[in-house]
Amino acid sequence: MRLRALLDTDALGLRLLGGEHELDRTVRGVMTTDLRDPSRYLSGGELVLTGLAWRRDATDSEPFVRLLVQAGVVALAAGEAELGNVPEDLVIACAHHRLPLFAVHESVAFATITEHVVRQVSGERAGDLAAVVDRHRRMMTSGPAGGGPDVVLDLLGSDLDLRAWVLSPTGRLIAGPKVAGPGLPADTCAKLAAEHLAAVRTGRRGPHRLTLGSSTYSLFPVRSSGRSPQASRDVRETVLSDWLLAVEADAGDWPEERLDLLQGVTQLISVERDRRDAARTVRRRLAQEVLELVQTGAVPAEIAARLRVAAPVLLPGLGAAPHWQVVVATVEWQDGDLEGGPVAQSLLEEILVDPLATGPEPSDRIAVAHTGDEAIALVPLPAVSTEHDGSEAGILADALLESVRDPLSAGLDDDGRVTLGVSASVHSAEGLRGALEEARHARRVAAARPGRVCAAGHQELASHVLLLPFVPDDVRRAFTARLLDPLRDYDRRHRAELIPTLEAFLDCDGSWTRCATRLHLHVNTLRYRVGRIEQLTSRDLSRLEDKLDFFLALRMS
Repeated sequence: MRLRALLDTDALGLRLLGGEHELDRTVRGVMTTDLRDPSRYLSGGELVLTGLAWRRDATDSEPFVRLLVQAGVVALAAGEAELGNVPEDLVIACAHHRLPLFAVHESVAFATITEHVVRQVSGERAGDLAAVVDRHRRMMTSGPAGGGPDVVLDLLGSDLDLRAWVLSPTGRLIAGPKVAGPGLPADTCAKLAAEHLAAVRTGRRGPHRLTLGSSTYSLFPVRSSGRSPQASRDVRETVLSDWLLAVEADAGDWPEERLDLLQGVTQLISVERDRRDAARTVRRRLAQEVLELVQTGAVPAEIAARLRVAAPVLLPGLGAAPHWQVVVATVEWQDGDLEGGPVAQSLLEEILVDPLATGPEPSDRIAVAHTGDEAIALVPLPAVSTEHDGSEAGILADALLESVRDPLSAGLDDDGRVTLGVSASVHSAEGLRGALEEARHARRVAAARPGRVCAAGHQELASHVLLLPFVPDDVRRAFTARLLDPLRDYDRRHRAELIPTLEAFLDCDGSWTRCATRLHLHVNTLRYRVGRIEQLTSRDLSRLEDKLDFFLALRMS
């Protein structure tokens, strides 16, 4: 369809602000965005819709428009709901780059324009698609967010007798039909997500199909509006963040019109996905500001002031500043040529949501920043209770990954790895720097473990066993040989069992009576063996330092 046709459609409420000589351009897609640089999600030929949240001042318009033109965008439509009239600097920038600019009246939802474009550019489709899209458009006219994915899923069920669900890449249920019927079990969601991610990583053409029990599911990717499968430079950039549409049907023998219908539905759902991503911009910015203050050693009062700003955004109605936890994650790829920070950021925003929660909104309470290959989450805890052992409740590292390990492993394939560390909760701004270092150290502990998806929490940092992997191999060998080789040599020659005696003595906390009882020895015999150990090693087992050295040497041997 051409831009002129959009302008002539009264229901869209578009007003031309510039570019009247470019109205014969052809529109091939549509994208809604408030990113400062959305070019990575553009493939050319799109009409871009924006609420102008990316604009902080007049200097932002020129680079934004330049990026759109370089990406091949055919026109820009700016909403008037937030700022009123479209800023003059944006009008000037579009005129300079010969990019047609429309104003969208505040009464018109972006979803309405998106659906109109999707319907028109898709060409002739089955009559049922027109019915679904038309009904969906009418139900979504209440606001930019419309009725959400649930509405179109209900229409698929009522009009086409198709049961469908929207899932996150980790298998969390984001939306499902509200009509009566059995839901989708959590383990089924996880298996569908794992199959989808595995298929995407191996480059298999969709829709991907999986049979579980007596049901066959067809899986369709839900990408950002207007982004084609080839638009991403590398599939690994989005494989752990894209939603999927799971339809309980075998699409293998569907006609082209029905497949085209489902592709159109994924574009409708992508409007909600883009809205969610745009809503996260403020939270990401808050997290980045707090992180920069913490890492540059800002005074606690300045950090506390920023936290007071963040708390109402993340937990509206809380009334008081909560406790905080820090979670650090990295996504590393084998070839090392892909920055893992943005991928880890999207992933943290997903896995920090309660796995039993549904819908997109629970993820709107997480603030995640990224720097380099590392993503850092600032997690508010509205009420920190105390467990029976006296420790404070909050996020537990193992629990974070328990339900998402299989899908993530499929998405990582054989060349990716996720490692994650969780800090203890802190009560004030003074504790955030320590919490950040604690989370980073816990992540390094997780990285020392085998497996594609690993996590460690602050509770584990006190264990020497988890710290030992960070000691270089040559240092460990030299340390254990210096302490234990004299005892091993003596045991081989005399069968004196000095090594088992040393282990039992340390395990009994140096108690002569308990150790002699355990080894079935007379106390004098035990004293003789311990004396021989001290003589051969020039150590004193009454000293804490020497006991600790022997303890670590035995664990590293």
